[in-house]
Amino acid sequence: MRRLFHVTVTDQTAPATRPEVPEEFADREWTLDELAEAYAYPALSGTSHWLRANMVSTLDGAAQHDGRSQAISSDADMRIFGTLRGLADVVLVGAETVRLEGYRPARARDAFAARRAADGQAPAPAIAVVSASLNLDFSLPLFTSPLVPTLVLTGAAASPDRIRDAEKAGARVIVAGDGPGVEPDRAVTALADMGLVRQLTEGGPRLLGQFAAARVLDELCLTVAPLLTVGSAQRITGGPVLPDPERFALAAVLEEAGFLFTRYRRI
Repeated sequence: MRRLFHVTVTDQTAPATRPEVPEEFADREWTLDELAEAYAYPALSGTSHWLRANMVSTLDGAAQHDGRSQAISSDADMRIFGTLRGLADVVLVGAETVRLEGYRPARARDAFAARRAADGQAPAPAIAVVSASLNLDFSLPLFTSPLVPTLVLTGAAASPDRIRDAEKAGARVIVAGDGPGVEPDRAVTALADMGLVRQLTEGGPRLLGQFAAARVLDELCLTVAPLLTVGSAQRITGGPVLPDPERFALAAVLEEAGFLFTRYRRI
């Protein structure tokens, strides 16, 4: 991991500045401990929470290729993916992404064990699947054999039979909406009330679009892949247009092999 620059945003109204780069970071791969420090969550108190997203996009804005994000990722991107999971209390993911990407339970990693124990975290983050219809295969290991019980976020109109199926498989169902779907602000608050305050979403685009439109997204970790795919692949967000675009400030940039690993924080 070659470090281009890393900025700490103290004045959210000011543009990011480029500080001096320590020479020891100039041209070597970062350790997982260094990545964990670079991507550490801000200090949180009480039930305050922080929702960050982790997404990848090509130069021409494609979030997927042939329906999956893996084709536009890299080894360094996967290291950061693992680091962000290693720091999170909970990972929110949409039902469609669970199906397309073949989601499995998050695993405990030795590299983050001491850090998680010191922060009072479970050995691995919980996976929280967001689904209005509960059209999910509850026989999958994600539901039947996770290290930390999988959560399912749904709306009040969800089928009672499907809720029972989810609970029978071992999942915990959380109703976070009065209608057919999940209300993003209620979802992040419900998770925070459970002590899951360090929150991460890995999409997909429709889920991220819903959370961004609800203005509950605090931080975006965006990998920009040096690739062009053309075509009509989905962007990292999908959904209704915001009446007024929401402003984010650049917090950090890393680089390796032409991939840019950016962090933006909401102003």
